[in-house]
Amino acid sequence: MAARSIATLTVSFGLVSIPVRLFSATEASKAISFNLLHKACGSRLKQQYFCIKEEVPVARDDMVKGYEFAKDQYVMFTPEELKAMEEAGTHMAEIAEFVPLASVDPVYFDKAYYLAPDKGGNKPYALLHRALMETGRCALGRWAARGKQYIVMIRPVAEGLVMQQLLYADEVRSIREVEIPETEVKPAELKLATQLIEQQSVDKFDPTEYVDDVRARVEKAIEGKVQGQEIVMQEEQPAGAQVIDLMEALRASLEKKGPAKSKSSPAPVAAAESRKPPKRKEAPEPVAVATTTRKAAKKL
Repeated sequence: MAARSIATLTVSFGLVSIPVRLFSATEASKAISFNLLHKACGSRLKQQYFCIKEEVPVARDDMVKGYEFAKDQYVMFTPEELKAMEEAGTHMAEIAEFVPLASVDPVYFDKAYYLAPDKGGNKPYALLHRALMETGRCALGRWAARGKQYIVMIRPVAEGLVMQQLLYADEVRSIREVEIPETEVKPAELKLATQLIEQQSVDKFDPTEYVDDVRARVEKAIEGKVQGQEIVMQEEQPAGAQVIDLMEALRASLEKKGPAKSKSSPAPVAAAESRKPPKRKEAPEPVAVATTTRKAAKKL
């Protein structure tokens, strides 16, 4: 099924304008969600808002938004006041500068969109894509949508252009806030660690090699419930003995790990395909589902 465009906009740099169509690069609908139900009868619950002072339910028409500037003290804003402060959508992403792609830390990455040329945009789109690929750079600019203003990065991939929303500087914490003590690394330890990395290295990232096992487990349990099966929880087996010596752990890892996997082997079948719940069956067999209690991390 072909992807559907969610918006159109114009990417501009210098005097060049590129009409493009916007496509969401991710699918939040793939996530499994549960509704809250009344345990006694199984009916779905309805959310209500209560005034903590008068202890009465409040209708949506009687709600306003407020900002807490001190403990239990608020300034209120009407919908009209909030609307007046919104950024007007311009359907324009204006490029301000070009920087080396490697200079943008992925910690700033937010939502991603695919860009495709719109009518009359094939030539300038291809030109920008080729130029970014040749220079190893990405484009930085601003984009206004949904009443907000975003920093965006337009970066090239083999097939086309990706527009990546970026977080603002004050939305990203510095790693300097994290206490990381200085620790000596011995040459022998570094050598074994490097060998382990080389042993498990592959040429490129293949996302199909990774499947959401938790989602598959939940889907299996849902199917069992729909069929009327009893879910039997199995206790996780205890882990083996702890390895407390770093050199011993590295040597054991090197012996345990075989050569790097070949990327030519077929990828595992993803469990993310949507499907309708099966019809209810009679006399079902119990479904065993392992618990997922995590063990404490091993200390090396």
